[in-house]
Amino acid sequence: MIWLIGNKGMLGTEISRQLTENKIDFVGTDIDVDITNIDALKGFASGKGINWIINCAAYTAVDNAETNVELAKKLNDVAPGNIAKVAKEIGAKFIHISTDYVFDGTGDTPRTEDMTIAPIGVYGVTKADGEKSVASNTSEYYILRTAWLYGWAGKNFVYTMIRAMNTHESVKVVADQKGTPTFAGDLAKVIITIISKNDVPYGIYHVTDLGEITWWDFTNEIKKQGIEMGWVTNKNCAVNPCKTEEYPTPAKRPAYSVLCKDKIQKTLGITLPDWKESLEVFLKSDLFDKTRIQ
Repeated sequence: MIWLIGNKGMLGTEISRQLTENKIDFVGTDIDVDITNIDALKGFASGKGINWIINCAAYTAVDNAETNVELAKKLNDVAPGNIAKVAKEIGAKFIHISTDYVFDGTGDTPRTEDMTIAPIGVYGVTKADGEKSVASNTSEYYILRTAWLYGWAGKNFVYTMIRAMNTHESVKVVADQKGTPTFAGDLAKVIITIISKNDVPYGIYHVTDLGEITWWDFTNEIKKQGIEMGWVTNKNCAVNPCKTEEYPTPAKRPAYSVLCKDKIQKTLGITLPDWKESLEVFLKSDLFDKTRIQ
């Protein structure tokens, strides 16, 4: 039995869908089980025969984390440690989702799993601490670092930019931060593969789609494909590049956070899709939520 924590979020919703499609038994929880309370976690896990735990729950409001430090720490550090303790106690393997924000964004080559982490904001610090809490409380873990995640459920950059392009004559997008968009369906597929194989070596893995682009590049492709699909109705909206300093935010973002995916691809014997291909899958699906772009 699989326990999916954070099953109502963007990634959790997609994992739920794929587990159901593959006829894999699971139970899902969200705010109904307090992950900062280890007794609540133990109480839920008791007697259910859980042998896998997937944790998609996190505090992901990067800018708000700068002022909500205590809550970010509870959800991103304390909670994963609690879940890891429970996983060890019941003999379950643990899959935990982390982020490219554990790196400082310097350099210009893809980050590998063994590179030194050096987060530059509260969100990144708490996620890095969460990785340490997982590793210190169980040895049977998979930490999957991902980046620029979007999916059919919930708010995300793709929906936001389509809506902005349809309601404005121009949009300004950062063009000096490099990374890789990740479709939640692709990350969920990797998670299902790890569970199905059941013999993947424990440790840290990087999982994003393939490619290396800026947010400005991403927006231009969203516009191009969005026009083809009929989602972007204002074809004349200008997508203007800007520097990070022109778009100040409370939290500093990594300038370069491309993750190297060689390890996960070699280990699972897979080839991850290119980010443009996955964007097309997202936009063409019947699951695309039109209410998010209105």
